[in-house]
Amino acid sequence: MKGYRDEAKDFLESASISIGDRIRIEKNGQCTQGLLMPRTEGGASNHVVLKLDNGYNIGIKVTENTKIEKLEEGREPTMGGGESEITPDPEKPDVTIIGTGGTVASKIDYRTGAVHPEFSPSEIYNSAPKTTEIANIRTETVCNVLSENMNPELWSKIGRAVGRELKEGEADGVVIAHGTDTMGYTASALSFMLQNPPKPVVLVGSQRSSDRPSSDATMNLTGAVSAAISDLGEVCVVMHGSSEDEFCLIHRGVKVRKCHTSRRDAFQTINDVPLGIIRDSEVEFLREKKGRNEDEGVEVKDGFEEKVALIKVFPGINPEVIEGLVDKGYKGIVLEGTGLGHVPQPLYPSLERASDLDVPVAMTSQCIWGRTNLRVYSTGRDLLDLGVFSLGDMLPETAYVKMMWVLDKTQNKGEVKSLMKENLAGEITPETRPDVFLKPKTSSE
Repeated sequence: MKGYRDEAKDFLESASISIGDRIRIEKNGQCTQGLLMPRTEGGASNHVVLKLDNGYNIGIKVTENTKIEKLEEGREPTMGGGESEITPDPEKPDVTIIGTGGTVASKIDYRTGAVHPEFSPSEIYNSAPKTTEIANIRTETVCNVLSENMNPELWSKIGRAVGRELKEGEADGVVIAHGTDTMGYTASALSFMLQNPPKPVVLVGSQRSSDRPSSDATMNLTGAVSAAISDLGEVCVVMHGSSEDEFCLIHRGVKVRKCHTSRRDAFQTINDVPLGIIRDSEVEFLREKKGRNEDEGVEVKDGFEEKVALIKVFPGINPEVIEGLVDKGYKGIVLEGTGLGHVPQPLYPSLERASDLDVPVAMTSQCIWGRTNLRVYSTGRDLLDLGVFSLGDMLPETAYVKMMWVLDKTQNKGEVKSLMKENLAGEITPETRPDVFLKPKTSSE
């Protein structure tokens, strides 16, 4: 009776009901049917939790006029199920799922109610059985961390594992299960690391773990596997495209951002349209993309200079922020400027000092949509004179990852600036699109 105590536990035991049983509860003239779910230990002692047929959980307060009936004996719900013996189908494509942790690989700890990354990729695979209808699945664990603990060293480790699969493995595509909070950073890192990927490299996560109501994990995983066997030859992110279970979107790895803390359609392509849309495992591409080319050989250029800072500009920012980075030996700075790419004038001497010491300073915008332009206002032209250079409509986090990657390859200031402004993986949209602000198109019409 996990989590049940006092009134609720006595109420259930009076009818010989156990977790997993299908029951009917009648209260105040209303009848509710569902499966009895576990509770967290810290939950109220007079409530029971049912999973309804539509997948949502509800809590019902036990009172004197509450009646209960067991309809069918069940078993305690479990996740995953361990290793499954499934014979590969030679007629189906092969997909490798690389596990790194995150909610898509997590379950609820019913003792505390917290979510923990406890499942192996094999258990992820078992949680989305529809993937077996699409492809043969092989799994590999590279790391098992919550995404806030992801770091450049792990980016390189993931990139090398993907590179081995693309070069030596027999997989038709690679899926990477990842936490959503920093998935955009890892997607950018892989986009720069993997030179000429011949097959799809798909990052996927979920906003809600598979044992929570209305989880997006199964649909996202199924969509990711569908994208992994498609005609795609680049790094992308696959996540829910709406708050309903309607479709998933394929986002280019360097143009995607998590834009909401909890919605299932939190991920959006910024300043462009998504690469494609997936409905019922069918992939439709919405724009030009790099196609699958298995004649190409992928080259893995890993390595990141970790002494790079991403600084959000704000009113009253103290020049000591920049001075401190320079004094600590930081090799590069990416600014999230206001508007078109501006900073308060008191920062100018510190930025000039950074430039004089050959520390490259790049400008992005905290506006998210739109692009930087340092030639519109005199203050922007002042920044150009100080050696600051703008990066078009590149996302700040993409610019941060790219500078880390570039500085690992060269620390010549001119070369760094040139590479940062070069469109290496689709991170810069050549022209501003007026039709992609807030909600991009989700069909080819």
